[in-house]
Amino acid sequence: MSTGGRQLTSDEEAELRKELAVLREEHGDLDVAISALIESDPADTIPLQRLKKKKLVLKDRISEIEDRLLPDIIA
Repeated sequence: MSTGGRQLTSDEEAELRKELAVLREEHGDLDVAISALIESDPADTIPLQRLKKKKLVLKDRISEIEDRLLPDIIA
């Protein structure tokens, strides 16, 4: 999903920002779901592990998009 070093078009940037907002919301929702699951049944580890894994995948995707939107100037 690399842009090959070229700058993003305004449409690409807008699309990434929209996706970023959705992913951040999903990430926050998972925080709430994980907390609720821990409070309701801390022994139910398999669903908890699945939610945490999904949260990590979202975090990685969020970081990837942020890196594309704010490229490392030193690189």
